[in-house]
Amino acid sequence: MKNKSQVILALLFLSVANVFAQEINTSASRIDFSISNFKVNTVEGFFNGMSGIIQFDESNLSSSSFDVCIAASTVNTDNEKRDKHLKNEDFFEVEKYPTICFVSDEIIKKGDQYITKGRLTLHGVTQEVSIPFTKNESTLVGDLKINRLDYDLGKGTGTFTVGDEVEIKITCVLN
Repeated sequence: MKNKSQVILALLFLSVANVFAQEINTSASRIDFSISNFKVNTVEGFFNGMSGIIQFDESNLSSSSFDVCIAASTVNTDNEKRDKHLKNEDFFEVEKYPTICFVSDEIIKKGDQYITKGRLTLHGVTQEVSIPFTKNESTLVGDLKINRLDYDLGKGTGTFTVGDEVEIKITCVLN
């Protein structure tokens, strides 16, 4: 009898937890990035195809979480030749590493913004990151900087050709 009641409680918990999961508006959400090119130009681009589970409750941050991925193959810099190069083994290796994912470990409030700390997995490498973000109605907007070399991206390219630091802006629209 005890096992049956444990199963019922577990199912009840899972159904309640799923009530608070928010659906990502995939077509309106995207990741924008910029990186220096030849130390003179800046290359800008974006990824789309964001999916995953977001449970964000401003009044209960300890129960909030992010488990979000984007399709690496959606990289778009408005230059077909460059995009094709970014998708190959020199950079994202989209066949081998089809997704870029973030899973939160913690979300805290600091002033008028939030900070989520967690693990970013990119190109088969996982690093701890902190992403400050704001919430405006159903939109979460965050910014962070990463070093592409920390994720083995473009290791064969010199820092003169492609900068090391990537500026990232995340816009996640919830339905």
